[in-house]
Amino acid sequence: MSFYDKLSPANVAPLWRARGLLPKEPSTPAVPFLWPYAEVRELLLEAGGVVTAEEAERRVLMLMNPGLDGRPAATANLYAGLQLVLPGEIAPMHRHSAAALRLICEGSGAYTAVDGEKATMEVGDLVLTPSWTWHDHGNETDEPMIWLDGLDLPLLHKLETHFFEVTGDARQALTVPENLSARLYASARMNPSWVDASTPYSPVIAFPWKQVERQLAEAATVSDGTPADGLLFEYVNPFTGGPVMPTLSCHMQLLKPGLHTDAHRHTSAAVYHVVRGNGHSIVGGERLEWTARDTFALPAWAVHEHVNASGDEDAVLFSFSDEPVVRSLGLHREQAVERQG
Repeated sequence: MSFYDKLSPANVAPLWRARGLLPKEPSTPAVPFLWPYAEVRELLLEAGGVVTAEEAERRVLMLMNPGLDGRPAATANLYAGLQLVLPGEIAPMHRHSAAALRLICEGSGAYTAVDGEKATMEVGDLVLTPSWTWHDHGNETDEPMIWLDGLDLPLLHKLETHFFEVTGDARQALTVPENLSARLYASARMNPSWVDASTPYSPVIAFPWKQVERQLAEAATVSDGTPADGLLFEYVNPFTGGPVMPTLSCHMQLLKPGLHTDAHRHTSAAVYHVVRGNGHSIVGGERLEWTARDTFALPAWAVHEHVNASGDEDAVLFSFSDEPVVRSLGLHREQAVERQG
């Protein structure tokens, strides 16, 4: 028996024969991909007649990256899906280790309750359900509510750290006034001194679109932002100035009419959602044509640039990313490159 034949029975392997263990640069099987909102929306509304919110726990169509071999993920570490709550429905209370966010796509006036606080939701609002917080959703309006879900589920499954818990109750008890955190933190420059700031996530549950829209519009009158991202703003924890959750960061960016950003790449991955406008992004050499409410995946280290095709209208993109994790490990790197198109 040769030396190499003896290794497998001993459950060892020679490092000098390993392939792919030390690549010259990051690589991922995730591919650039765009999910048209109109197409997914039609299927989601059809799902409303197939399964109830109670039966499904959450009526969601997951956005599956075709490069990830059927894994429920939009990029290697990020999960995304579109969720539907019909009039009169309640998505029951539960909690999980995964951090989650909601970006409202369609409808007005439904709510998410998080650890005793009820937050009403409008189009463009960002709502957080941080790790291990109790949350339920309800639609007390007469129109469907659809939102984009973003979670760190693929990352937690890799780390083997995920827990999930239900109580059997549809709703949680509300213990504080409605939209309390949004009202307490209406100004990004002042924090209430009586609030416990020890949690690792933002105490703000909901970030209203109206405030974000106003800030984008005002910034556009005085700045062009950066060549690679236009006017890019990060949602932050008001006490730390850092990301809203330890594993997920969230951004909103405005691309002025006709803007073609410089190309760059970074070791964090992201999922983009088009809030407003028409244009395209070139990601890893793929041209992704987008319009309002479409969603697309940006794999880690993929070269990308954005183009606002309109000559007279702004484009606005929301994104969430695994950047906080990559940065916390000292592994975040960004590089400017030549444009692809």
